[in-house]
Amino acid sequence: MNLLERELQYPLGDQLPLPGTTVEVAPGVRWVRMVLPFALDHINLWLLRDEIDGRQGWTVVDCCIARDEARAQWDQIFETQLQGLPILRVVVTHMHPDHIGLADWLCRRWNAPLWISSTDYHTARVLCSAGDSAAGGEAAAKYFRSHGLTDPDAQAAILGRKNYYADMVPSVPAEFVRMLDGDELVIGGNVWRCISGYGHAPEHISLYCPTLNVLLGGDMMLPRISTNVSVYAGEPEANSLKLFLSSIRRFLELPADVLGLPAHGRPFVGVHKRVEQLENHHRKHLAALLEFCSTQARTAAESLPILFTRKLDVHQTTFAMGEAVAHLHYLRFAGQLQRTLGEDGIYRFGLPGSAG
Repeated sequence: MNLLERELQYPLGDQLPLPGTTVEVAPGVRWVRMVLPFALDHINLWLLRDEIDGRQGWTVVDCCIARDEARAQWDQIFETQLQGLPILRVVVTHMHPDHIGLADWLCRRWNAPLWISSTDYHTARVLCSAGDSAAGGEAAAKYFRSHGLTDPDAQAAILGRKNYYADMVPSVPAEFVRMLDGDELVIGGNVWRCISGYGHAPEHISLYCPTLNVLLGGDMMLPRISTNVSVYAGEPEANSLKLFLSSIRRFLELPADVLGLPAHGRPFVGVHKRVEQLENHHRKHLAALLEFCSTQARTAAESLPILFTRKLDVHQTTFAMGEAVAHLHYLRFAGQLQRTLGEDGIYRFGLPGSAG
C-alpha cells in the first residue's frame, strides 16, 4: 500500500471476488471482478438487485471487454450468483472497451436495454464502424507524430492498430436509454442519481445512492491510480484536464463517508481525500512540465519522461501521449505556455513570447 492509499479506508480489506463469484458490498449491491489483458489487469463490475415492470432481477453496471474469458466468467455468474433471476437492465458508465465491450452480448442474451449517456453511445457506435482514431490507424499515427512521436517503430505499431476498438467492442445495441446528469434511476427501490463527468470520456456517468451512501464512480474516482485524462486525434484542441478537474470537484458535494465503488481498485471510503490527492497529483505534473518547457519549447513526446518514469509499451505510450498533451493544453489555455507549429509539422510548447 502506497502513502496515498494509507489516507483512504478499505472496509473490505484485501478481500476480492474470485473469478465467477460476487461479494456483497452494500445491501443489494454485489461486486464482480474480471481480468484484463493489460498493465491495468482488472475491472470491477457491479450487480444491483432490481425490479422493473413487476419483474424481479438484476441491473448490471459495466461489462468488460469482448473476450471469451469474460463471457465464461459471466456464464458462471449467471449460473451461481443471480438466484435464478434475470438481468433486467445493462448500465454502462462510459464507452471505453472494458466498460462497454460485452454490452451488446449481455443485452441480446437477456433481452435487456442498454442505459448510457447519449454522447458515449454514439461515440461507441462510430468507433465500432470507423475505427479508433484515438489509439490506432493513420489518423492516430499522424496526430501523435504532430506531437513529436516520430520513432519509426512506434509509428508502425500505431498504424497497425486500425481495429483496436472494434476488436474489444465488436458491436453495440441498436437502441439505448439515455442517462443525463441529474437523472434519478430507481434500482431495487433505491434512487441512484446520475453525475456526469468529463475529461476521461465524452460524457461519463457515475451513480450515487443517498439511501445506501454508495458512489459507483466508474473511472472518474479511482483509489489507487489516477484516471487517464487525454487529448486525442478526434478532438485535438480539447482541454481535457480542466474538464476532469472540474468534474471531480462535484464529488465533494457527497457525504465524506460515502463508499466509493471504483472501476479499478478496491471499494474505499475517502472520496473527498481522493479528490484532494488527484488535484495535488496534477498540480505537481503541471509545475514539472512548466519548468521543463521554461528553457526551450518542448514536444509532448519529449515530456513523457517528466510525467512517466516507468518504461512504456505501445499501448501505454498512446495513453501517455494523450495525457502529456492534456497537461500541455491546460497550461496553454491558462496562458502559461504557448504552442508553435514548426516547419517539420510538429507542435512545441514554450513560454509565451519565446521563439519556440
